[in-house]
Formats: sequence, structure tokens, C-alpha cells
Amino acid sequence: MNFNTLFLKSFRVLLLPFALLYGLIIYIRNLCFDKQYLKSSDFNFPLICVGNLSVGGTGKSPMVEYIVNLLHKKTKIGTLSRGYKRKTRDYVLAGANTTALEIGDEPMQIHLKFPAVAVASCEERIVGIPHMLQDVPDLKAIILDDAFQHRTIRAGFNVLLTDYSNLYTRDFFLPTGDLRDEKASARRAQVIVVTKCPYNLSAEEKQSIIRELDPLATQHVFFTTIEYGTPYHIFNRGDEWLLTPRDEVLLVCGIANPRPLKEYLLAKTHTYYQQDYSDHHIFSYDDLKEIKEKFEEIHAKDKLILTTEKDAVRLIKFTEELASLPMYVLPIRHFFLFDEGPRFDELVLDFVTHFQFTPAT
Repeated sequence: MNFNTLFLKSFRVLLLPFALLYGLIIYIRNLCFDKQYLKSSDFNFPLICVGNLSVGGTGKSPMVEYIVNLLHKKTKIGTLSRGYKRKTRDYVLAGANTTALEIGDEPMQIHLKFPAVAVASCEERIVGIPHMLQDVPDLKAIILDDAFQHRTIRAGFNVLLTDYSNLYTRDFFLPTGDLRDEKASARRAQVIVVTKCPYNLSAEEKQSIIRELDPLATQHVFFTTIEYGTPYHIFNRGDEWLLTPRDEVLLVCGIANPRPLKEYLLAKTHTYYQQDYSDHHIFSYDDLKEIKEKFEEIHAKDKLILTTEKDAVRLIKFTEELASLPMYVLPIRHFFLFDEGPRFDELVLDFVTHFQFTPAT
């Protein structure tokens, strides 16, 4: 969902009274947790939370995947998500025949790429964690996707993401801005990651942003940029397509913030055509017909359909309909700037390896 067009920004200013009321509610809620009028639950178990303070895409799914990739060969881990827009309710643990409609597109993406990782969805994370520990008793850590604002759980290691183009320090409460939590909540994080930075971000701007974020002495701040991989066929990962300036691309995309992807295609291909859908869109047969018709209207020799990994898990069910189409999936990952990736890895590994339970006082 992209709220940041000029028209919408102008309109959202008119909603300032509602934003002030929302901010007051969030402040009172956080105060109740801080004063322990509302209780947070501690688990004697390593919980890594990946989240943000805003709505929209800050790169949570790629960060979850980055941490999964870091840990899964070293120890038994699991991920727990809400499973947004799934057709089931309550706790669901992914199995051999699970679909995106049962656990959600982002958990399904992890399930397909990392079959040995336990993947579950549950609206109430405080309910889902005990279920996972019972179903997968050899788990050594759980990664909580988009759970930073769920204060009923106190994770031991919080990774807070903020978009370089819309830092939480420059944002405001919904619906005037994109914040769903107050800026002061950032102090609960152990790590802050500024995502979607330009690749050539200067050391001077890095320091300027750190000063603006004003982290605690115990907090670590990192900077990442988006790195795209080689597109692979939706049904055959070994079949790859190297993008060239000759290619004409039909982009089928239903993600919160497609702007960086579109900028990438402008730089890498001859041209691209958009077939945009809402975030987490559940594709239908009518959508497939529309995609086919749009693709047939492209008369170039070198043409392909390109989609994101998150969209692909919602499209892969259309095996027969897509079998004759050159539909490729563009992988994405976080790339740490200033050679600081090893330091981030060290912090995560150290938390899991040397976890010590310290209940809140």
C-alpha cells in the first residue's frame, strides 16, 4: 500500500485530528505496558523479533529470510507470522501440502525456500509460541515476523527496520503519516536497520542519519540496500533469465512498496509494463486472463513476465495456466553497507548461541 503520492499526502493532512487521537491511544497503551498495568510475557527461549514502526514495506520479509539463512544450517529454527490474508484462523504449522492460503504468502515463501525450517502462522503470537515449542520440541530459536508492536510478548532480540526514504523520525501517526507506533518505541530495539539505502550512501550521510535516530549507547545501527538476484522460472529454479537492455518486461506485482523494483527495471531493461495489484493480493483466474492478454500485447522478441517471490507463492497454484508463459521470479535480499554485515551476523549468532534468560523486573 503506497500512501505517499502527492495527492494522498495532501488529503492525509486533513486527517490530522484522527492521527492525534490515534497517537494518544498508542501512547496510553505503551504507558500501560511500561508501568506493567498491561503484562508482557517472557519466554525462557531465544526469540528474535523483526518489525517496524510504520505500515508499508520496509523489507521485513527479506530480513526474516536473511536471518533464517544465517541460522538454519547451524541450528533448528522456526518462524512465526500472523499470516496476513490467509484463509485459515488460529495456529497453523506448515506441512508438506500446505498452501499460501493456509499460512500466508510470506510464511509460504520461507517454507518453500527452507523446507527444514519450522514455519507457523498465528494471529496471537503469545498463543503460537507454546504451540510451536510443543509441535517442534527441538527448536533452538524462533523468529517473529512483524511482531514489534505486539507487546504481550517480550522478545530478547529486536531488529527494527526503517525505510531510508521515510525514516520514522520524519514520520507521523496514521492516518496523516505511516506510523502505527510512537517513535519512542524504537528504544526497545537492540538493532536498528535503515533499509533501501542508495548503494553509494556516503559515510557523512550515514553519520547524519545516526545522529537523527539518536540511538541509545547499547543500540546498534546498520544500513542496507536492496540487492536483486537473477530471475528464475516460477516452476524451475534452475531455468534463469539474465535481464538485458533488450528485454521488455510485464511486471506482475502486489507488494507494499514497488518503487525500488520499478527503478531497478528502468535501469536494467528496455522497458517494462505494469500489472499492479494490492499488497498480498490473492490472484484469481480472471487475473490470469488479464495477465495473459497484457503479455500478448507486447510485440517484442525478448519479453518475459516478472514477479516477486512473495507474489510467486500466490501464483504457483496456476500450474496449467502459467505452464506456457515465460514467468520468472526476481529474488531480493538485504546487502549491508560499509562492510558491516559480519557484525550484524555476529550479534544475531551470539544472541542465539549464548542466550541467557533475564526476566523483566
